Amino acid sequence: MKLVFAGTPEVAVPALDALIASDRHEVAAVVTRPDAPAGRGRRLVASPVAERAEEAGIEVLKPARPRDEDFLARLREIAPDCCPVVAYGALLPKETLAVPARGWVNLHFSLLPAWRGAAPVQHSIMAGDEVTGASTFLIEEGLDSGPVYGVLTEEVRPTDTSGDLLTRLAFAGAGLLVATMDGIDDGTLHAVPQPADGVTLAPKITVENARIDWSVPALRVDRVVRGCTPAPGAWTLFRGERLKLIQAVPVLDRADLAPGELSAAKNNVYVGTGSHAVELLWVQPQGKKPMRAADWARGVRIVHGELLGS
Repeated sequence: MKLVFAGTPEVAVPALDALIASDRHEVAAVVTRPDAPAGRGRRLVASPVAERAEEAGIEVLKPARPRDEDFLARLREIAPDCCPVVAYGALLPKETLAVPARGWVNLHFSLLPAWRGAAPVQHSIMAGDEVTGASTFLIEEGLDSGPVYGVLTEEVRPTDTSGDLLTRLAFAGAGLLVATMDGIDDGTLHAVPQPADGVTLAPKITVENARIDWSVPALRVDRVVRGCTPAPGAWTLFRGERLKLIQAVPVLDRADLAPGELSAAKNNVYVGTGSHAVELLWVQPQGKKPMRAADWARGVRIVHGELLGS
């Protein structure tokens, strides 16, 4: 089939690479979000998908909105058979969905209908799921509600961050997306409606969502830290400034600290929660680079009874 691939961040690049490598399909163009300011200089930078497409000599389309007439006109000229999508980052209106004969097919990083929305992997980890996966489905106007072509499952490991899990799903999902394109092309694969039961939502994780509540159990703190790593980054307050928490693990044999209470030894830093303590392993003070929590604690000279989060 002739394809127009839509995607934006790094997590979409493995799928684009897999489709380019396929000997059954032609990636005629790529649709991605417009260049965005990045870095200290805030200069405009192309998306990872745009950079990869340009390296491969593939036409790149960067509409401000996917309903723009000039974009729609070019898409109609290309006349794709199907448009595979991975983390494009914009809603597709009816007139855009109608262009490819076989529709727009999304690779979504959850086992639909669970975790529909922008942050399925983060929510899966924060909810304590033991298994997640990826799904390919035909996009319709509802939020991730279209019929499903295929799925794969992936274990959520006890130490997984959302970055770890998303990387594995991106590479496994790339194979699923190519297999879905193959099945659509030869007519052996047909989309099946999602069940009405089991729908959960995964809205974007905001900075405020990533703030640690020390009154919850240690297991919940661990899940929020892992689910928000690397972005937007779990955080708390220390002496009025933000402290980013990169790695923290529950300590089952220590329950003598009040929620948020700090206790620092030579090589360990503990914080109380609503159950037992967590040990901070890696943190990032405001305006500084990531560091071992024990090094941070020695530098700030924690006072007995001092609290995080207030």
